[in-house]
Amino acid sequence: MRNLLFLLAVLAGGGAAAQTSPPALMPLADVKPGMTGAGRTVFAGGQVEEFQAEILGILENVGPKQSIILARLSGGPLEKTGVLQGMSGSPVYIDGKLIGAVALSFAFSKEPIAGIRPIAEMIDAASGTSLAPPPAATGAALPQRAEFQAGSAKLVEIATPFWMAGFSRSTLDHFGPVLRNAGLEPVQGASGGGQPTPNTANRRPQPGEMISVQLMTGDLSVGADGTVTHVDGDRIWAFGHRFLAGGETAMPFARAEVMTLLASQNLSFKISTPREWMGAIRQDRSAAIAGRIGEKVEMIPLRLTLRRETGGAPRDYRMQMVRDRLFTPLLLQMALFSAVDATERTAGAGAVTVHARAAVAEGPPLTWSNTFSAELGAPQLMAALAAAPVSTMVQSGFASLEIRALDFDIEVADRTRALALDNAWTSRKEARPGDTVTIHTQWAGESGQLVTHSANYTIPTGMVAGPLFFTVTDAPSSNIVEFRQFLSAPPRSAEQMREFLSGLRVPNRGYVRVWRQQPSLMVAGETLPAIPPSAALTLARTSSQLGASKIAEIPLPQGNSVYSGSKTVQVEVKE
Repeated sequence: MRNLLFLLAVLAGGGAAAQTSPPALMPLADVKPGMTGAGRTVFAGGQVEEFQAEILGILENVGPKQSIILARLSGGPLEKTGVLQGMSGSPVYIDGKLIGAVALSFAFSKEPIAGIRPIAEMIDAASGTSLAPPPAATGAALPQRAEFQAGSAKLVEIATPFWMAGFSRSTLDHFGPVLRNAGLEPVQGASGGGQPTPNTANRRPQPGEMISVQLMTGDLSVGADGTVTHVDGDRIWAFGHRFLAGGETAMPFARAEVMTLLASQNLSFKISTPREWMGAIRQDRSAAIAGRIGEKVEMIPLRLTLRRETGGAPRDYRMQMVRDRLFTPLLLQMALFSAVDATERTAGAGAVTVHARAAVAEGPPLTWSNTFSAELGAPQLMAALAAAPVSTMVQSGFASLEIRALDFDIEVADRTRALALDNAWTSRKEARPGDTVTIHTQWAGESGQLVTHSANYTIPTGMVAGPLFFTVTDAPSSNIVEFRQFLSAPPRSAEQMREFLSGLRVPNRGYVRVWRQQPSLMVAGETLPAIPPSAALTLARTSSQLGASKIAEIPLPQGNSVYSGSKTVQVEVKE
């Protein structure tokens, strides 16, 4: 009888716009060891199939207000495959009532024993805030994959298949450790490669069906797969665990079909491909992801153009990627790295120059340029640092800086372009207000190359007597000073953030920083040198104190090499 009811439910769900009443929910307190139930998932194509679940017990309070139902699964291919990656979210029912979703498993287990996330925890986690479009938020590093101690073994979240199509193998190897640590299993191939189609038949996702969260589409594509747990009206819950626990988000999802299963002792997963667009994931919480059926998501257009220093036809990549405080910077890094790796060598000496442009919601586009040169790993360095301004924007929380489009022009050279600071000196050791001091710099490159640059600084009228310092430095060192101040006093407005981003120093020139050894204050993101004692006392409670006072910064002429090194020289100011 139960199988007949299940078959009728599946057939009803296959209609174009069919909707069924959501099943009753079974409280965790009613779930007892020895009970048997049925789960739903897809093993082949788009057909939802049934598997069996025998309740072994309840692991109570394994986390803050979290409990896990332990169950032994059977049926279908599970005896051979064990718990599959891609099964996350598969609903389990007892007497027709939904108890939760398959969400965790034991690594290297000989039996398909799973941890089931109680459905009440899934719904509560995703209903803490509204399912309205998300505001920008301050970001953080990728969270670690959750795990719970169960005796001497560890119960871990089932890894989410993270399909990457069009990416080079080195990209998977380079970013794999970061992704796996976050519970995402990078796989090169099919799922991300398919392009979802419009939902012209007005299909609705059903519990047990596969979905693919589409993070990037186009010439490079990324998708993450799981299973639908519960549908109530136009609301949907899936996975049974977090994606990245990013909170409110905006990620489109599509229905997916299973092409085949790959079974192994260490890693068994579903190989799937996306089909029709279905809606948008709006919540990414610790116990579930949740969203709305039929809702559309605005993606960020991304264009990469790759050129060689020696000439030849450029190579273009065009994609759309999600606007998410955690995923956007990561996806951009992977795309930049892969674009260079797929057509250029990533080992050995080399240099990469990047010109970037970001269209934002309000105001003119933000632009930045950078050159990266290294004996080994220039593309890796480029991918991380070229994406840093984008990470700052998506995590800033300022609506006017919401990214609307990104364009990167990349030039690759097979030789290093590096100049190291060899010497720095001043034209005079003593000076008075009104005098001009010339700072001379000498930079050394390969094969005995020497490059000299000079900068002039006029001592301001009224400057008090004492030592005046000139630090000749490179862009990273100068940015570290500015970035340290940025951390202690984050920008309070979009205008300050825009000034900070546009003021980032570029590595293909040196800088002369003029400063004195006297305290200054950082107030609302602005440096205030030489504060009178009375004003300093008033501002002390709302400011950060800095040990040195920056007076000026003079950029040296720009070139096509990466400048490195730092040296400080001193001039004594006389009355």
